[in-house]
Amino acid sequence: MIRFRNVSKHFRTQQHRKTILDRVSVEFLPGYSYGILGVNGAGKSTTMRMIAGTMLPNSGRIWKDLRVSWPLGLSAGFHPAMTGRENLNFVARAYGEDVRRVAGFVEDFAELGDYINAPVRTYSSGMSARLAFGLSMAIEFDCYLVDEITAVGDARFQKKCRAAFEKRRKNADILMISHGMNTIKSYCDKGMLLVDGRLVVFDKVDEAIEAYYRLNR
Repeated sequence: MIRFRNVSKHFRTQQHRKTILDRVSVEFLPGYSYGILGVNGAGKSTTMRMIAGTMLPNSGRIWKDLRVSWPLGLSAGFHPAMTGRENLNFVARAYGEDVRRVAGFVEDFAELGDYINAPVRTYSSGMSARLAFGLSMAIEFDCYLVDEITAVGDARFQKKCRAAFEKRRKNADILMISHGMNTIKSYCDKGMLLVDGRLVVFDKVDEAIEAYYRLNR
């Protein structure tokens, strides 16, 4: 379970204060996948980063008793001066995984060839994305965070990514951000709508989507 207790998050500029969450208390129940909806700028990605633990709230507490992924496909966390393999080894150790197994899986999945031993700063954006997605699939999580994942590689590689993700999600929940409502319907059981600092829970994802459309009229 993922639980928010009186969580507040805001950003302050010289001009004004932008409130993302205002004393929000909510639970993401195990066994369900949630779509997080909201208009552009509402703070969906910020909320997901707080769930991932890469950003802290200003106040309140986020409690987790399950293994949560980083946002799926995220490549921004790689150290550019380290090789692909060195980055994989570092992440595997951080998560208590077998280093050889993770490196072997990603090397085979990402299809980077000798570039696996080159610094990540020499990678194209597509190569970094393949490395990141492979790493996301190499480590099993109880809950996968998906923030507007984009297609990676050519049609053959995209098919490979979809197959790997479908295999993982059979035994895991998903928290997903997407502006594609068909994608939300395909993957999510319940919905949450982020609006004016509140996170409104809907037991049916279709109800969340209807409320989202009303906001965008």
